[in-house]
Amino acid sequence: MTTIAKLIAVTIDCAEPKKLAEFYSQITGFPVQYAEEEYAGIGDGATSIYFQRVPDREAPSWPGADKQFHLDFRVPDVATAVEEYVALGATKPEFQPGDWVVLADPEGHLFCVCPERS
Repeated sequence: MTTIAKLIAVTIDCAEPKKLAEFYSQITGFPVQYAEEEYAGIGDGATSIYFQRVPDREAPSWPGADKQFHLDFRVPDVATAVEEYVALGATKPEFQPGDWVVLADPEGHLFCVCPERS
């Protein structure tokens, strides 16, 4: 039998870890646990998102084959959340594929804002 692993964190490459940690802290409600120039993290005690400095990182195109990952967030009101996240520094690409909304964080990482399940 294969050992089952529990996901505890995701680490995202970025140019400004502290700035991106603050952005995601605001949209997830996770407090900033650690923030330095090279590395920062947010979490709720069970799950964490870390940000590590990679100065030459380039944002993927959307839509495009160079996208390596994206995060999905479920919210009670998609339109309101999108408006708030854009006010925090996210951008909304023109191409939108479904009942959810694709946004890019301030450094161009893509994430989806999804409605609650019915």
